[in-house]
Amino acid sequence: MTRRAIRFALSTTAATLLAACATNAAMDGPMAERSYALPAADVALDLDKWPVIDSAIPAAADAATEARIDAVLSRMTVEEKVGQILQPEITNITPDEVREYNIGSVLNGGNGRPNKDMYAPASEWLKLADAYWTASTDKSDGGVGIPIIWGIDSVHGNNSYFGGTIFPHNIGLGAANDPDLMRRIGRVTAIETAAIGTDWTFAPALSIPRDDRWGRTYEGYSEGPEIAGRMGASLTLGLQGDPAGDFFPSGSIIATAKHMVADGGTAGGRDQGDAQVSEDVLRDIHWAPYAPTLEAGAQTVMASYSKWNGVRMHGHGPLLTTMMKDHAGFDGFVIGDFNGHALIPGCTAGDCPEALLAGVDMYMIPADWKELYNNLVVQVKDGTIPMSRLDDAVRRVLRVKFRAGLFDMPKPSARPYAGAEHIGTDEHKALAREAARKSAVLLKDDPSILPFPANSRVLVAGQGADNVPMLVGGWSMNWQGTGLTNKDFPGSTTVYSGLRQAMAPHGGTAELSVDGQYETKPDYAVVVFGETPYAEYQGDRESVIYAAPDSDSDLALLERLKADGIPVIAVFLSGRPLWVNPHLNASDAFVAAWLPGTQGGAGLADLLVSDGAGKARHDFTGRLSFSWPKLASQTALNQGNANYDPLFPVGYGLSLNSRRDVGMLSVDPGLSAEKLAAASNSVFFSDGRAIAPWRVYLGDAQNSRLKTEGDRFVTSPTGAVSFDSADRNRQEDTKIGRWSGTGEGSVFVLGYDTVDFGKRAENGEAVVVSMALLERPTANVTASFGTTRKSGTVDLTPALRRMAPGKYTEVSIPLACFADDSDLTTVDMPLRIATNGKLAVQLAGISIAPPRGITVEC
Repeated sequence: MTRRAIRFALSTTAATLLAACATNAAMDGPMAERSYALPAADVALDLDKWPVIDSAIPAAADAATEARIDAVLSRMTVEEKVGQILQPEITNITPDEVREYNIGSVLNGGNGRPNKDMYAPASEWLKLADAYWTASTDKSDGGVGIPIIWGIDSVHGNNSYFGGTIFPHNIGLGAANDPDLMRRIGRVTAIETAAIGTDWTFAPALSIPRDDRWGRTYEGYSEGPEIAGRMGASLTLGLQGDPAGDFFPSGSIIATAKHMVADGGTAGGRDQGDAQVSEDVLRDIHWAPYAPTLEAGAQTVMASYSKWNGVRMHGHGPLLTTMMKDHAGFDGFVIGDFNGHALIPGCTAGDCPEALLAGVDMYMIPADWKELYNNLVVQVKDGTIPMSRLDDAVRRVLRVKFRAGLFDMPKPSARPYAGAEHIGTDEHKALAREAARKSAVLLKDDPSILPFPANSRVLVAGQGADNVPMLVGGWSMNWQGTGLTNKDFPGSTTVYSGLRQAMAPHGGTAELSVDGQYETKPDYAVVVFGETPYAEYQGDRESVIYAAPDSDSDLALLERLKADGIPVIAVFLSGRPLWVNPHLNASDAFVAAWLPGTQGGAGLADLLVSDGAGKARHDFTGRLSFSWPKLASQTALNQGNANYDPLFPVGYGLSLNSRRDVGMLSVDPGLSAEKLAAASNSVFFSDGRAIAPWRVYLGDAQNSRLKTEGDRFVTSPTGAVSFDSADRNRQEDTKIGRWSGTGEGSVFVLGYDTVDFGKRAENGEAVVVSMALLERPTANVTASFGTTRKSGTVDLTPALRRMAPGKYTEVSIPLACFADDSDLTTVDMPLRIATNGKLAVQLAGISIAPPRGITVEC
């Protein structure tokens, strides 16, 4: 193994701070005499201004726990200790390997399931959990037998399990702003998560999204820290119990405060980006919700992928160790994010002592865990990693396991709440319904049409009308929440089914018509539309204009129904506030429903439909926890900022007896024509998905337009071409297009309206395709540009043959190449790649930009 030189600079200021804080770390034993340099230690913090955690855990309980830890730690070998600080993914480790390497934890990632079966029943989850537990506690080899913990992203309920209860995403729960509700949600989430044998959730997210272009905005409770801290603390109490009373009662799971810190404060709202903010902003905005959540007893903290002023959080010793552990007094453990340590300069997934030295106590290492294990063992033995630091990390892991009662529990299937009978119960569904109802915010009801009478005839229209995946959003059944149907969420209610159930007992009717066509004119129309599911960076966007693939048709539908004289109620599903002024104008009432979960339809029906006597069954109590933009240029719109001028401020939300005449709003988005075009039309494909309003399709002899959106793997009917998700830098951030050679197949980008690229052609720009060649073409490959009826075509084969296999290359096709055979001012198909031979390429991006890389000859 080649050793890397590790160079850490410890500034005089940081060294002084460490010495000053040594007394606060006394309970952690070896850390009080830290003799090594922290990574990034030249970053000095004004610690006097940072809060200290006031732990409610009784001192006597801690003393007893520390004695038990001492007894275990004293018997552990270096190898056993290293195993305890690793967390592989279940698809990459067997129970036998858990036993052999004394692994401390496993996780199932967003797409991980027992036997890779998305529909695995509770019995299969428990069977695997038992196998891991039995392996970890086996002492037959003379080891100490430490029980393993299984981590899972139960981030809005039991969202990884088929049939689990899924609550609204955090953006909706922040609008509800109900601590008691959050505590009850935490308890139900814990019970259902424990029922399948998993012990630990990576929640609550304490992100403070400050730029709504960020694809994880919906994971934040609010743009400000007060609501986030209140909700995070309450959820933690529900997940773990009360540290001052019944801590970790039966059916509890371990909580995680994440992503530490300022993941929501990155420049431009870029996922995994750089939070370029002052220490005051970092502390008073982004760290602020952590203090109450940690005081509520959250036992783990997850480090963020992001940076603070250029330094990756996974390698930020002053924040992870000096501030949070030594000064604030956090005595649980820090878990890394999914291969997050590999982002530290000089690190790889399998070799990164810097993360441990900085304060990460457990590596989330999905695949390369054996390499990391071997390197860490060597690095401890050769002194690169001091034994005191390894002991501190293991002590912290053991402390959490003891506090959670894992050493005293039987195997997962023998625990009190194990089994499917504790999942998706009527009581849990009722709570999810309550949460959906309380999270909805009424933005407009100018003619006071809500609630409408239960005996009405109602048309239910729009893409989201009968669509559970749109109600639950990302992190639902899989990582991105894509490729799913209503059947993947048994026991759920859509808006259509919720309205039907509410109206039928009173003689009313709800008629489903997604496109809004009707034979008999309805009394009311409920139009449900909004964002389709996404998660993390795949949800990053260039503006806050509502620009889903169907956004134009959504507006046309609203306008048509309103022109027909039908009162229109808009139900908008989204993971962030978006500029929807035209849609507000076309609606009589407008509800921001966020991502309300599996009982979202029933919860919304509670608000929209009256009882049999014509009275409201429930009032709207949701209030905005994020500012709603007046202009599409207001991407970083936050209460307290200079020139704060939202359409609707934080705290806004109508009740049925409080009215505000919203009036007709400006439909000028406030962007220059160039920026508007760049935001909507220049990038067609990025980060593994089409960028709205564009979509990617497959074509062959049997189907000329097969949609790929939402599916990880799609193959055309004849098998001529397939499209499959693949990893480059992050999970599923690319797609592999593979042609089988069994007939002509094509991959093409298509929009819902035509776009004028004439000026871009005059400027010498090109269609730029970023891709890696995986299999050389066996026949000519063409690239087309224009419309589905008329397009120009060039031969792409020579450019492909110039590419080095496996190396990402940008191939540029000048727009001028298509000028003779297509109208560049009316383009709805900016790229079509076709061949009847074999070919495989891994696509990373498709856009209009100045030429670079290999330029195709016209």
